[in-house]
Amino acid sequence: MLGIIIGIGSVIAMVAIGQGSQGSIQASIQSAGANLVMVTPGAQRGVGIQASAGRGSAQTLTQGDADAIAAQVPLVQAVAPDLSRRYQITAKGTNTNTEVVGTTPSYSDVRNVAIDSGTFITEQSLQSGARIAVLGPTARDDLFGVGADAIGQTIRINNVPFQVVGVAQAKGGSGFNSPDDYVYVPITTAQRYLAGETYVSTISVSAADQQSMAAVQQGVTDLLLQRHHISDPLAADFSVFNQADIAATASTVTNTFTLLLASIASISLVVGGIGIMNMMLTTVTERTREIGLRKAIGAKRRDITLQFLFEAIALTFIGGAVGILLGWLVSLVVTSVAGLTTQVSLSSVMLSFGVSAAIGIVFGYYPAYRAARLNPIDALRYE
Repeated sequence: MLGIIIGIGSVIAMVAIGQGSQGSIQASIQSAGANLVMVTPGAQRGVGIQASAGRGSAQTLTQGDADAIAAQVPLVQAVAPDLSRRYQITAKGTNTNTEVVGTTPSYSDVRNVAIDSGTFITEQSLQSGARIAVLGPTARDDLFGVGADAIGQTIRINNVPFQVVGVAQAKGGSGFNSPDDYVYVPITTAQRYLAGETYVSTISVSAADQQSMAAVQQGVTDLLLQRHHISDPLAADFSVFNQADIAATASTVTNTFTLLLASIASISLVVGGIGIMNMMLTTVTERTREIGLRKAIGAKRRDITLQFLFEAIALTFIGGAVGILLGWLVSLVVTSVAGLTTQVSLSSVMLSFGVSAAIGIVFGYYPAYRAARLNPIDALRYE
């Protein structure tokens, strides 16, 4: 039973971690913006490649491209170009290294950036190239302390002073590029004081609705091909993709990851099944005289087979039930200690019970068959 308990518990926990991660990734993608279409520089190499490519590594997109998309592509609700790089940021003896996003006022609408206190980038600060900054909550905590009032404080980005005018609301997420760790500045300021360049890293486009995303994506592609004087779409020096592409790619990756984890954990189930078979074979040997006595008073082969098969299935079912409880407890511990989101689904529980029954039948049949084939005379004489 111990092998079954560990195996089922491992499968439940691994699948819960995988499904929880998938849910977190999907929520993070959705929180990035509503009906989002993104344009990045560099050659197009298929879904997923663009999302993982280094932003800003190529210099093929300009502010003029963003303005043309807003003016000429139908069904576009808003457009927000940005110039993003990582910089060292200091403030009163503290420092952090994080992503600085130079962008426009429409970025808050396109990418769902809500303000917790203060204001976001305004049109006036954009036009004047003001050295103002809006901090993500994690960046604020790193620089000024958890929950501190950062409005009016001064930070230095790449040794250039910026005044904090706002703090964004938490969006959730973790890792190297969490939006809660971003610092937002006007794109004109980023180009003038930080990057010294006029290109943009990404152009985020918000479609009017979800049904319009494909049309907007095609319209943006056609317009940029025309503006960049490229006749062959395969030779495009930019990539255009939407949230559905990102979500589909992320879902495929997380599903594969979950399947891999479950497959590795399932090895212990096979080991547990073999252990049950060996135990039942030993039981058959130890109960040889009992089997002979039962057959002598009228028990048929079918009765003996069902007896031992039922015992094997009962062991696996009990082990499966305890394993499901163990997997659920492990998922709770992972969530509370490691901070990873887990999700125990009904399908994984039902699958575990099904696997338990299958192991009981498969690995319990041979011992039951051996017991049913014993000769009652030889069995009664067995010592």
